[in-house]
Amino acid sequence: MSKIKASHILIPKQGQAQETLNQLKSVPAGRKADLFKKLAKSKSTCSSAKKGGSLGSFGRGQMVKEFEKAAFALEVGQMSDLVKTKFGYHIILRTG
Repeated sequence: MSKIKASHILIPKQGQAQETLNQLKSVPAGRKADLFKKLAKSKSTCSSAKKGGSLGSFGRGQMVKEFEKAAFALEVGQMSDLVKTKFGYHIILRTG
């Protein structure tokens, strides 16, 4: 698989990132994607926030190692736990 699609929420502080992750885990699967977009717009510090966290499609070697490893390990529709990188804490949702 050469490219995947994913969205993410980037939060600098671990405590705030964990609260956001807990909030996402507390909703039924059918509502998770909508809440993910809403939280990305309101909480993420990445410029992708205005697009609901969408990063579009990307291949290997385009993201920092920790992010790439976690994103490529997810199944479509699956959400990661917290992924720490030099930018902060990411919650990743694989969308395609």
